Amino acid sequence: MIETPAQPGDLAIVLTGGGARAAYQVGVLRALGRHLPELRFPIITGVSAGGVNATFLAAHPGSLAEAADQLCDIWRSLSVDDIFRVDLPSLSRNLVRWATHLVAGGSSVAPDVHGLVDTAPLHATLARLAATVDEEIIGISRNLERGRLKGLAITTLNYSTGQTVTWVQGAGSASLTDRQRRTLPARITVDHIMASSALPVFFPAVRLGDSWHGDGGVRLSAPLSPALRLGATRILAVSPQYLCAEAERPKATGYPPLAQIFSELLNAIFLDVLEQDVERLEQTNQLLANLPPAQWEGLRPVDILLFRPSEDLGALAATYEPRLPKAFRYLTRSLGTRETTNPDFLSYLMFQPDYLEHLMEIGERDTEARIDEVRRLVEPDLPEPLAEAG
Repeated sequence: MIETPAQPGDLAIVLTGGGARAAYQVGVLRALGRHLPELRFPIITGVSAGGVNATFLAAHPGSLAEAADQLCDIWRSLSVDDIFRVDLPSLSRNLVRWATHLVAGGSSVAPDVHGLVDTAPLHATLARLAATVDEEIIGISRNLERGRLKGLAITTLNYSTGQTVTWVQGAGSASLTDRQRRTLPARITVDHIMASSALPVFFPAVRLGDSWHGDGGVRLSAPLSPALRLGATRILAVSPQYLCAEAERPKATGYPPLAQIFSELLNAIFLDVLEQDVERLEQTNQLLANLPPAQWEGLRPVDILLFRPSEDLGALAATYEPRLPKAFRYLTRSLGTRETTNPDFLSYLMFQPDYLEHLMEIGERDTEARIDEVRRLVEPDLPEPLAEAG
């Protein structure tokens, strides 16, 4: 799939975006940690909320079981006000600034607007998750030095150039640039994670160097690419997309509300691309299987195992909507979240503890059902069993 050689045993985990849906990934990790507590992923890549989980995993000093348990505790305690300000004065102030900016007609007196919500709480939350020095997450370099980690890749979108930028800490972090993508070496900081998670329009962009960056899921046509460039030969990918068996069933009657339109846009950004990338990878594997290795021309087969929810996370969000903070609930309802049977848009922002716990349970259950598949994928990385005494 990629034109650089890889050493046998390069196992990667790919964690894609999806806002609050990324709690599903944590459930997958919790089940993996219970069955395969000493398993390590030398290559870790993430984007958007998946980048938060990926960074925590890459920086954690302990076993997979320990990292997964702590990550579960963190997500279990999250609420909306740990991600952005949901008090009425803050929301009202941002809406007024947007409205003033829109009617100002480009006037120099128009107020600057960056996002619909203030994400200062998210920065504070991320800073608490792992030890930092000058905003750098120092656990990553420690695991690289100890040989526990080969590389971490976090992806953002450069709003100035329109390029997808993958920031890599570790091996294979040399600069690489083409028309639409760029790979840069970096020491991953809280701001890299903030930028990768900056949901367009809703969350403000983050300055990295001389440019402003936003959610890496936008324009990311090949989410498996960072893992492949780091040398992965086996990939465990976790998507928060539920494959609906009733695709023709309408989700709203009459003219679609804004919430339904936003849902389709966000799904196109975060959910559909991984499925397409996996299909391309499997097609390449089939092609190589029909050719002798001498004709592979630098390509290599890559084993892939894709996890996705067995339940509809968007429909599930509607159940928990009444428990959201009042001011934020009022804002989302004004967008029409109650006029659609499947408010996927709401599920991206549903940082509600009981909803997040439900998603983790689904991820854990789905992994339990496929643990034998996981074992076959990761078998070379499992520790040798201890010899019996005597």
